[in-house]
Amino acid sequence: MVTIDLNSDLGEGFGIWRLTDDDALLELVTSANVACGFHAGDPSTMRRVCERAAANGVTVGAQVSYRDLAGFGRRRMDVDPPELRDDVLYQIGALDAFARAAGTAVRYVKPHGALYNTVVHDESQAGAVVEAVAGYEAGLPVLGLPGSQLLRKAAAAGLPTVPEAFADRAYTPEGTLVPRNRPGAVLHDVDQVVARCVEMTTQGTVRAVDGSTVEVGARSICVHGDTPGAVEIARRVRKALEGAGVRLSPFVGAG
Repeated sequence: MVTIDLNSDLGEGFGIWRLTDDDALLELVTSANVACGFHAGDPSTMRRVCERAAANGVTVGAQVSYRDLAGFGRRRMDVDPPELRDDVLYQIGALDAFARAAGTAVRYVKPHGALYNTVVHDESQAGAVVEAVAGYEAGLPVLGLPGSQLLRKAAAAGLPTVPEAFADRAYTPEGTLVPRNRPGAVLHDVDQVVARCVEMTTQGTVRAVDGSTVEVGARSICVHGDTPGAVEIARRVRKALEGAGVRLSPFVGAG
């Protein structure tokens, strides 16, 4: 039986503002990438999401970002590697405090937004992220794009690597994500998203924007929590995967 993890970006509110339907998505996903306060999230939100994740048996991961609350972490920043390392380390530790208070812990790390895309190619920033993760906890898994510098450097540092695919993002022929400022970068046709997820899971491939086939080899699929209709997308994706005989399970335990 094929097994896949279903993850989503959660806790992406701030103060009185709410962006993601955390409670509904935590009923559907197996892993939660929780914002750590740099692109979104605040202490109360972090604690609430960790508590709900723990109650639902959902694995908690730290979604680390550039220090860019105003830009939602989607603006690339030229941060010196030592500073980026410390920013990432700070975020992991902050979320882990709330996770442990909720009876669980941070079980993996995933970059967010512009940082995620930058560490696909940028060796120095990828190295900074890996140094922070390894410095926090040896053996802490890193979730990222297949073939990225991030996963290469994580593997070289002895960290477990988890390749992921995206349910609602368009792919280039090279296997990277189409930038969000380009038309069609985010997919909104639920039927198309669901069909892609089944293909990515059962066949290990996805169709790129030029019609070519890209190998993904994912162990986790991300449904963005801030995409309009995210709860319905996640619900239908989960149902379709289970209907195709796929077992939904976190890639690392929640306990």
